[in-house]
Amino acid sequence: MSDNQLNVVLMWHMHQPEYRDMRTDQYQLPWTYLHGIKDYVDMADHLERNKEARAVVNFAPVLLDQIQDYSKQISDYLVHSTPIRDTLLSVLAEPVLPVTPEERTKLIRDCLRSNQKRIINHFKPYKRLAEIAKTALKQTNLLHYLSDQYIFDLLVWHHLGWMGASVRGTNPTIQQLLKKEANYTHSDRRTLLEVIGELMSSIIPRYRALADQGIVELAMSPYAHPIIPLLLDIKSTHEAMPDAQLPMLDQYPGGHSRAEWHLETGKSVFQKHFGMVPVGCWPSEGSVSSETLALLNDAGFKWAASGGNVLHNSINQSDTKDIICIHQGYQFNKNPLTCFFRDDGLSDLIGFDYSDWHADDAVANLVHHLENIGEACSDHENSIVSIILDGENAWEYYPENGSYFLEALYQQLASHPKLNLTTYQDYLAKEPVTTELSKLVAGSWVYGTFSTWIGDRDKNRAWDMLGDVKRAFDLAIEEGRLQPERLAKAEHQLAICEGSDWFWWFGDYNPADTVSDFEHLFRLNISILYNIIDQPPPDYLSLTFTHGSGSPAMGGTMRPGKETK
Repeated sequence: MSDNQLNVVLMWHMHQPEYRDMRTDQYQLPWTYLHGIKDYVDMADHLERNKEARAVVNFAPVLLDQIQDYSKQISDYLVHSTPIRDTLLSVLAEPVLPVTPEERTKLIRDCLRSNQKRIINHFKPYKRLAEIAKTALKQTNLLHYLSDQYIFDLLVWHHLGWMGASVRGTNPTIQQLLKKEANYTHSDRRTLLEVIGELMSSIIPRYRALADQGIVELAMSPYAHPIIPLLLDIKSTHEAMPDAQLPMLDQYPGGHSRAEWHLETGKSVFQKHFGMVPVGCWPSEGSVSSETLALLNDAGFKWAASGGNVLHNSINQSDTKDIICIHQGYQFNKNPLTCFFRDDGLSDLIGFDYSDWHADDAVANLVHHLENIGEACSDHENSIVSIILDGENAWEYYPENGSYFLEALYQQLASHPKLNLTTYQDYLAKEPVTTELSKLVAGSWVYGTFSTWIGDRDKNRAWDMLGDVKRAFDLAIEEGRLQPERLAKAEHQLAICEGSDWFWWFGDYNPADTVSDFEHLFRLNISILYNIIDQPPPDYLSLTFTHGSGSPAMGGTMRPGKETK
């Protein structure tokens, strides 16, 4: 590598929260397996076919557990007829549909939860079925005219629409089902289920193989994806948002030990699935603070990453301000852990803008930006640009699930003479010089603050609910009411409640249906924890406390790194 090459890291973050009701293991939402058969397999396929490409792929350990669970439950159903614990997938598998109007209406609504432009409209039979469904849902007296065969066809097309482009292009079974278009039989649906099971079973081994080949560096987030800085110190919110309203909860009880639990449990789960211990950590939502980085260093991590606005805030409050090239690794307060920062502009172009561009034009534009950065940083050795974004939700807004864009992206970056597509682990192996900053301003990749998870009335209310159940949990331990098996179950359930996703969705600027889903799951999870520790749940858990009425970009599943006015 010549000295003037610009290092470029592509980091894809794979994450879904725990969707199971842990009392029954029944999945409440289907997003883990739907993203599995679409995004996780497609992202692996691009890297398998572009051997010169490099990427960092970050997994939340709670997602890995669910991927494995889907693989096992589908296999158990096919071999032993064990019931499938996901309602949507179970209906696909079983010969008989639900009979009540409420169940059938919900099933029809669920089959419409696909991107209208890129998925539903892309397939004429799916579009036709969806138009009938929308008419019937508006004029509910028409619903009883919808036959079982109609619903089975809609169900099959929902899954074919969510199928990864790489699968639709190569799998003979899927191609036959696409060609058939209608009148799908139970045998057809069972065959489709077999493909789904094969795909879910392949995900973890495929990424492990890519890591073994040196194409991918695998990294992790804390186990259930909590915002670690807020567990450690809720008041760290004020470092980037000094006027933010905080919950009544002054500090999260025992936050340090809970943060350690998520890191250690996450490492253990990661090692169980991949057979290795990661050297890097994308702290949930790129949320960092000085105390968080110290904790990550103590846990044995060599690198972490966050958002560009966190870097800008930190430089503004540090002694070192004359930084000509900001694209480099950083260390804080003598902590040997290296922190990298997302180029928010480039990352958000992929996440929010390029989906409507021709793939070649989009990649050419990105490369042009990188060439300009390389020229500006030509006097700085080991400059590095971090492009970090969600590896799941962006691609449904692209033609063919992002296939044209990603193919061109990997080819252009891997072959460019002035760019070195690499991973953080390989970059650090060359022992590059890093820049020391005296101050790290706590924040996340979203706007450089924690505003997505705290500071809003409804988000603060959720923190107070979480604080209540944590104090009840601590009291149960103090009084010796939890035997080892029950304690382990309670700790795991508490971890689910601590996840960031619930707080992400609270607030009226988010879509109503999604807010309702996640608000319900949050209250359910806290209620389950009260039951585990043998405490009656508070009455307020019976009441909805947040509603959505917004229509944010990308359905709210992604947010830009920089706040738009």
